[in-house]
Amino acid sequence: MTSQILLSSIVHKRFIPFKHNLKYKVPSLYLNIDELNKIGKKYNFFSINGFNLFSFYDCDHGYRDQRSIKTFVIESLSKYKIKYQNLKIMILCFPRILGYVFDPLSIIYCFDNNKLISILYEVKNTTNEQHTYIFKGEADSEEFKLSHECAKQFYVSPFIEMEAYYKFFNNMFKNQININIDLFDKDNKKVLTASQYGKFIEFNSKNMFKFISYNPLLGFKVMFGILYEALKIIFKGGKYYARKKKPNDTVSFEGSF
Repeated sequence: MTSQILLSSIVHKRFIPFKHNLKYKVPSLYLNIDELNKIGKKYNFFSINGFNLFSFYDCDHGYRDQRSIKTFVIESLSKYKIKYQNLKIMILCFPRILGYVFDPLSIIYCFDNNKLISILYEVKNTTNEQHTYIFKGEADSEEFKLSHECAKQFYVSPFIEMEAYYKFFNNMFKNQININIDLFDKDNKKVLTASQYGKFIEFNSKNMFKFISYNPLLGFKVMFGILYEALKIIFKGGKYYARKKKPNDTVSFEGSF
């Protein structure tokens, strides 16, 4: 299988109006969408669209309804005229553990034979809203070092205003990955950096149980960590920005990487 486990660290560094840092270790999955049914049949502890110790639900991604993530990707690529001959879809995400997950960022990589042709960044906030930033381009599928940017389209943190923009850095090499997202305000001052970096290991029973020992309550820990860090920011004097409720998930095409 081409599906893998990613053992990684996540780092957030805030620079203005005050400094605030956090770092924690998390395991993620790097899944080949076409291998999902095979994984579900091979491993008793892993289910597709069903409760288990580990599970992957299509409704956590893409359209977030009864349609599959593959349908969402294919229709998105078609809408933005991103062509391919032999599509392979990989998603970097957290699994559900005992039925629960909160995944602030999932990244979908679209490959055509030996080329990376598109990247979709699915961003969620704690109020269960989602926005997907879509980029297209062409890079080597085995090793790539990409940079691209776009305006902030989606409310994530209550302590960061909407008038801002992102710079994405996405680097995959050998069996490692390094993702870095910088956020700049309207005056081009860097507000924060969020990064995830780590090493891929084989997807098998031994490593999946290493996964659970590495972080047994992953989803709850992520949510608790967000709330805990929010309290620390409040005590440091962080300014609160109210959100406008989104009735529907949104998608934006952001050009080339």
